[in-house]
Amino acid sequence: MSHLFSPIQLGPLTLRNRIVIAPMCQYSAENGEATDWHLMHLGQMALSGAGLLIIEATAIEPDGRISPDDLGLWSDATEAALGRVLKSVRRYSPMPLAIQLSHAGRKASSHAPWDGGQLIPSEQGGWTPQGPSAIPHGPTEPPPLALDGAGLQRVLQAFVAAARRAHRLGLDAIELHAAHGYLLHQFLSPLANQRTDEFGGSLDNRMRFPLAVFDAVRAALPDGFPLGMRLSATDWVAGGWDLDQSLVFGQRLRERGCAFMHVSSGGVSPQQKIPVGPDYQVPFAEAIRRETGLPTMAVGLITEPEQAEAIVAQGRADMVALARGMLFDPRWPWHAAARLGAQVDAPKQYWRSQPRELSHLFGDIRIGQR
Repeated sequence: MSHLFSPIQLGPLTLRNRIVIAPMCQYSAENGEATDWHLMHLGQMALSGAGLLIIEATAIEPDGRISPDDLGLWSDATEAALGRVLKSVRRYSPMPLAIQLSHAGRKASSHAPWDGGQLIPSEQGGWTPQGPSAIPHGPTEPPPLALDGAGLQRVLQAFVAAARRAHRLGLDAIELHAAHGYLLHQFLSPLANQRTDEFGGSLDNRMRFPLAVFDAVRAALPDGFPLGMRLSATDWVAGGWDLDQSLVFGQRLRERGCAFMHVSSGGVSPQQKIPVGPDYQVPFAEAIRRETGLPTMAVGLITEPEQAEAIVAQGRADMVALARGMLFDPRWPWHAAARLGAQVDAPKQYWRSQPRELSHLFGDIRIGQR
């Protein structure tokens, strides 16, 4: 039996297999509202047979968007737009759906990647980014506005409000984004956080605001509702956030009822030196799993079914998350099941597609002919 295609429990939520579709920014919303592109994109991902689909980084307030085209969940209009998409997706797919809630912090007000990804000045329609300290992300950028006490409370309450909207939409889990150099990661990293108050300096202080956000969101959701965290386990910069600090953070999250850790790396500094290669981030997920006992998702250049199978079978991570690989091959779980001798869920409209030699792939099904 394939380990990758075995079930796993995240609190009350059962995943049919260990394949997770990681959040992938689409930069295709209008005023934060989901569009028909999201219906097409999420629709095809929801037919892939993966165990869980996590919706892209979703801004909790307009100033928290990476770009003007980011998906949002801060108003009745953004909630209704996403609700329309989810209603259509759920009509044809039973796949559990989660959402990643995010604030871009000092990396906000940027062009979409295909437009260069650079900061948009206010005179060109951008806005002033905010962060833990007035330290720009790039050396040629103006500094962000350092959040004061009122700003911190506003952001925390925006996370809570977005989480309540996500729960109201019937989403099955929530992931808070503390990775890739966005606001919660910025508070954790001494490269971006040089505050002198209770939210900066020591490790305990730098963890204080991300943990406060987690606590507030946890308290706003029903008991047991799966709430996890995406984390950059290292900045890949000397003197920055690193694995040892990530282990402490993970232990604090476990004490608070965190359901899972989605382990990535980097993003907070252009000075990062990342040794990219197959499985290059898996050791971080493995260490966090071992030291905290939390279920972990491993991500990053995991491309082959046998590779993913080995990660789960060897206990290096509980789940494997794919992003670019799913964009390139939206049927990756089908093909993985074929290679590993497993079964996968597929919509009945596609049952006739399985090759004759893989008649087991979609389970014990019977197709009539006319």
